[in-house]
This record gives sequence, structure tokens and C-alpha cells, in this order.
Amino acid sequence: MRFGIIGAGPIASNISKKIVKNGHDLKIADARGIERLEGKELAGTPVSVEDVIKNIDVLIISIPFHALPSIRNVVNKVGEEVVVVDTSNYYPQISNKIEEIENRMVESVWVSNQLGRPIIKAFNNLLAYTLEHQGTPEGTSGRIAIAIAGNNQSHKQIIMNLANELGFDAVDSGSLSDSWRQQPGTPAYCTELTKDELTEALKKANKEKAPFLRDKVIEKLSAATGGYSHQEIVQLNREIYNS
Repeated sequence: MRFGIIGAGPIASNISKKIVKNGHDLKIADARGIERLEGKELAGTPVSVEDVIKNIDVLIISIPFHALPSIRNVVNKVGEEVVVVDTSNYYPQISNKIEEIENRMVESVWVSNQLGRPIIKAFNNLLAYTLEHQGTPEGTSGRIAIAIAGNNQSHKQIIMNLANELGFDAVDSGSLSDSWRQQPGTPAYCTELTKDELTEALKKANKEKAPFLRDKVIEKLSAATGGYSHQEIVQLNREIYNS
């Protein structure tokens, strides 16, 4: 398949390496300009943001949440047959508060509105370390799973198949309106669960409590003078998001 990625942060970089390793064509762009990619170790071909959307089957957008509205003019030129994936998460401490989301609009619905087209929500409920180091072959006991939400079932299936290629089981987490169940603050978010565990975690999500629990984790991480290891972050998420 032919992939384009907008973004060159840890999530985008890890996804791009695995896509290329699996034999797919990949172009990668930085929404702020191709010069931002100079000197970076990247898989795939660095291109401009205008070129990244040409002749592709899947567009993966992995940029900061608050920057998503800035690329609408690019996404507007993407063909309807192209699967558009968003990996972002809303943290008001970083993005500043967005009124619609603070008033309980589902994050991914807001993103879809800003981009002006349907999207698939995926790769947002794994930490970058997990995505890079903890993928395993299909059928491996204890294989970690990814939640994937969206309204277009065929587009969603393409990304579920991609998740499997990258080393993770996939769980269909419902429509885009259901994607709040994999947002920060929920038991499904960055807790490294198996397919069965993730399915249960999505059911247990509490929409009202999620923002409070999300901010509670951020406060603890910010207050830690010595920092947290990857496994400590996963454990902290499990303890607080299930409380």
C-alpha cells in the first residue's frame, strides 16, 4: 500500500519505520515545512506537505492536537477514497482549553470537524515506547492491542489490518462518537492491554470522570523529580484510570 504521514514526532517515526519494514511505500512530511525534516533519521521519503497527499491509499496525521486546524487546506485536497487516520490526544495543559471539548464534545469528532472530513482514530492509546518496542507476531500470548474507532467500516478494517502488521491486535472500538472510550483518562488509554482486556476496558470507560483522571496523571508525572520509567507510567495509568 501507499502511505503518507504528516508529522515526524515519536509516534509518526515509529509507525513509519514499521510501515517501511513491512514493504509499503511511504512519504513523510512536516506540516511546518520540509526543512524541518533535515537531519532527522526517517523511514520513507521526505516530501513537502503538498506532495505527501498525492497518490496514496492512507494518510496518517500525527501532529499536536492544537495544530490540526492548520492543515485543513491540505486535507481538503485528499481524495474521498483515502483513509485518513488521526493519532492525536487532547491535553489542555498543552493545547490550551478548547471550549467544545471542555463541554464534552468527543475529541475525534472535533478533529473531524476541523479537518472537514471523516477520520479513523487510531494509534492514540499506545505510548511511543510501546509502539516501537512491544509489537509481537500475530498469535503471541499477551499481545498488546490497539483501539480503532471510525464510521467507515472498510476504512477501519484497513487500519486494523495495519495494526496487526505493526505487531498489535486491533479492537474495533465503535464509531467516531464512541472514540471517547480510548481518550486520555480512560482505562483503555496507554495501559498496554490484551485484546480481551482492552475490550473490557472500553466498556468500563466513564466519560464524566475521564478529564479529571487525565489531569490527575499529568499532575503526578509533572511533580516527579526523578521522572518515571516506561513501565511506571503504564502502571500509574492503570491504577488511576481504573479508579
